[in-house]
Amino acid sequence: MVEGALANRHPLSQVLALNGWTNEDYLRRVSSAHRALGYGGLGCRKEKVSRWTRPVRPQVPNEPTQLAMAAVLEIPASEVRTGTWPHWLLLGIRDRSAVWESPWTPQGTITALDDAGGPTVDRRGFLTAGGGTVAAAIAQWAIATPANAVTGRRIGKTVADRFDTRLDELRHLDDDLGADYVYDAARAEVRLITRLLRNHSYTEATERRLYASAAEASRLAGWCAYDTGDIAAAEKHLHAALRASASSGDHTTGAITAAFWANVRYGNTVSPDPLSALDLINGALVHRDRITSPRALAMLHIRRARAHSLAGEPAAAYRAVDDALTAYGNGVPVTADLPSVYWVNAGEIHQAAASAALSLHDPARALEHFTAAATHADPYDAEKEPRGTAIYLIRKASAYLALDDLDGTVETARHAVDLMGGVSSARGSSALIELCSALVRRRGVPVVREFLDLTG
Repeated sequence: MVEGALANRHPLSQVLALNGWTNEDYLRRVSSAHRALGYGGLGCRKEKVSRWTRPVRPQVPNEPTQLAMAAVLEIPASEVRTGTWPHWLLLGIRDRSAVWESPWTPQGTITALDDAGGPTVDRRGFLTAGGGTVAAAIAQWAIATPANAVTGRRIGKTVADRFDTRLDELRHLDDDLGADYVYDAARAEVRLITRLLRNHSYTEATERRLYASAAEASRLAGWCAYDTGDIAAAEKHLHAALRASASSGDHTTGAITAAFWANVRYGNTVSPDPLSALDLINGALVHRDRITSPRALAMLHIRRARAHSLAGEPAAAYRAVDDALTAYGNGVPVTADLPSVYWVNAGEIHQAAASAALSLHDPARALEHFTAAATHADPYDAEKEPRGTAIYLIRKASAYLALDDLDGTVETARHAVDLMGGVSSARGSSALIELCSALVRRRGVPVVREFLDLTG
């Protein structure tokens, strides 16, 4: 795996280092591929690589050269055309770990859970799974065979009950403290459940509950990894969670996992991929008749709205918002729904709808939804969700800024900064940095200057 120092290097430098290639070795391979693709020869002077990877004013290879590079690394040409240079190169850093390559069987799930829940490794050098890998995963999930009972020392339903309780506590600790504190605990939970699945016997019903618990623990680990900024580790956990949900035969748990993975796909600030997020969401919605939680269904729709908004598709995004509100309105009280979706309410839907409107450059509509999130009879709970509240407040401040309301921008952003002091979140910090960068050009305004001095 990539060491921390390597992970901070240019993607092309990482590719060369991990393959043991010199600049000339690599350029000879690229030149050969360039010719094979019909583009003619390509010079092999080693300075080419230096010009592409230098930190100041690097050159960007033209499309034929990038396509030849992709051919050398066995990366589909579509990733070059839809991705951005140099980030698509990281798809050539092969992560051949078991979580991606194990069969979609109960035993394959145990292997994948072992791999994803193992020792911590800095995976920031590995971008994320390609869009084709994500689409294949949701397709495999839909047809995988659930587990059957096995032999071994027997455990009963009480153990499964205890895991339900432990996971509920972890979810709320994540709300209270943030991902830094909960990530290791979630991974430990995955390891414990996996050990029981491997070494014990149980009724089929208990076994499937254990796989569902493994899915939820891995899903929580994935969310924590994402919130700390480790996108690729998050995807490994979420892929393992999707496998475990398939082994449990629980389509609702799988749909929840798909919704969170979709968030990671479109929320990746380096190379957001709303189209593969839609693959995950639509793949789950194909089985909506098997999704037993109205809140899970509403969550899928609101994540669909966010993905469409980031793809620049306003009509589809706003339809998805309406679908989310309808699904939630047809639901049941929170005490009658799954414990894992306790946080989904009308206020949450309006917050996400506001984010979608902001992505679609409609700040006035965004502020309407932000206001509805706080004033609805079923409002967003800022006290229980300090991390989420801070992120949404920063987005609300961005909406005020887009409308040139600097007083509203700063007042809202100050509130967000106050909240961020009590809970850790790389996503929140990144959003604040982006807002401050946008405010720099207005530093001449006293209220803005005071805020920038406070946060600088």
